[in-house]
Order: sequence, then structure tokens, then C-alpha cells
Amino acid sequence: MSDEQKKDELDTDKRNTDKTETESPSAPDADADAATVDADKEAKAKADAEARAARAIARAKRAEAAAGASPTAAQGAASTEVTAGDPAAADDEKEAKAKAAAEARAARAAARGKKTEGEEDAGPKVPSPLQPRLDHWVKLIKEQVGETAIEEAFINERDAHLPYVIIKNEHWAGVALLLKQHCELKLNYLRNVSGIDQETHMEVAYHLLSLDTKAEMCVKVKTSRETPSIHSVTPIWPTANWNEREIFDLLGIDFPGHPDLRRIMMSDDWVGHPLRKDYEALDPEV
Repeated sequence: MSDEQKKDELDTDKRNTDKTETESPSAPDADADAATVDADKEAKAKADAEARAARAIARAKRAEAAAGASPTAAQGAASTEVTAGDPAAADDEKEAKAKAAAEARAARAAARGKKTEGEEDAGPKVPSPLQPRLDHWVKLIKEQVGETAIEEAFINERDAHLPYVIIKNEHWAGVALLLKQHCELKLNYLRNVSGIDQETHMEVAYHLLSLDTKAEMCVKVKTSRETPSIHSVTPIWPTANWNEREIFDLLGIDFPGHPDLRRIMMSDDWVGHPLRKDYEALDPEV
């Protein structure tokens, strides 16, 4: 083999090694993800155990009641169990699942907190090139709408350094109008609207674009799970119309001011909102 061929092989090996090192996930991220998975598995296993225990107790109670009844009555009770099931056992199992879901949410939140602490320990980050733009937008919103209008603002580096702004619910209508009409913002195109069930609360994300400057922003607005409501922006960005209807249909978030807020995917008599994480289908096979 010539010296030139050997050199080519060495260069190829080096490039492959560099690529492998670049694509390998960092240890803190892997540890955090593994911790989240373990917490979920542990919570689900605990829920299954509690549900089995509840069913065993229910069966013991039924057996005890059947022992004191006549054979005909016991047979009738068994037949009823097969066809209709036991409401007490179903309630116990439902309660166990709800408890396990709450524990799983807490475990995931703890894992995310640990991951954030690990990232902070890594040292100061280099400021994003879009940080000055975000700072200017935040200043404009506070001056035009109010100092308390913004709950949080940050750069999402994983999303191509996209500026994110979390607006307080009560200020959203005024901020939305400002974002579209202000001469230094001109976010005149609403690209997408998404609803998210964050388990502790509901939120809606608005992805905005300026067709004049090509600047982009993601705005989030939070609302409660019990009475979720966010002011409609359909009068400002007409493209929000069907998006808000879909979010209302699947997550149950109300949009006051919408010109035609009704279900868009499920039938009008459908019970519940299928994309909520606490949704339970009336027919589990559907």
C-alpha cells in the first residue's frame, strides 16, 4: 500500500471518529432522560400494584357477601360481575391511576429541575445573536402595554435561537394588537397556533412572522386547567380561526371573542376533550 493510500485511510478514520464524538449525546442529558424514564416506570408499577390490591380487596368482599347468600343469589351476583363489573373496584383503580399520574408528573418535574441545575454548573453561555432583538421587543411591550405584561422572555437555542416571550393572560389582547401593528415589530403573519397540556396548567403557543423583516417570535400564554380561557386573536390574525377551534375541541380552552367557536373535529355531543392528559374515553376501545 502506498504512502498516499495510507494517508487517505488515516484521514477517513479521523473524520469518522470526529463525527461519532459530535453525534454522541452528553452525559448529563442521558442521565436526566434515564432518571425521567425510571421515575415513570416506578410510578406506573406502583399504580399497577395498587390497582391489583384494590381488585383483590373487592373480590374478597364479594366472596364474603356471596358466602352468606343462597346459591342462586351467588350465581346471579357472579353473572352481574361478568356483565357489568364492580363499581367499587373501578373507582379504586381509577383513584390509583390518578395518584400514579400525579407522582409521575412530579418525578418528571424533578428530573427537569436536575437537568437545568447541571446545565448551569457548566459555566456561562455565550449570548445569543438574537438577544439584542429580544431585549428591544421586551422593552417596547413593557412601554406600550405595561411593566407587568411579560412573565418571562428567553432565547430558545434549540429552536434556531428563536425568541420566546410568555405574556400574562390578562394582557394578551393588548400585546397581540401591538405585535401586529407596531412599526418596529410588524409581526403580521400568524404561522401556527398550538395548545399544550402541561399537566399543571394549559397554555397556547403562537408562532409569529413578519413578512416585511422576516423576524420571528414565539409567544406563549398560560391559563388554568379548571377554567381555561385565553382571549381570541382571530380578529387580529384571521388564520387563528380554525386553530383556536381545534384547541377548543381537543383541549377545552375557551377563546372569548372568537366569531364561531365550536367543535371542528369531534361531534357536538362528544364528552370531554381527547388531547387533555386527564381525558378518559367512555369506550376504551375507541
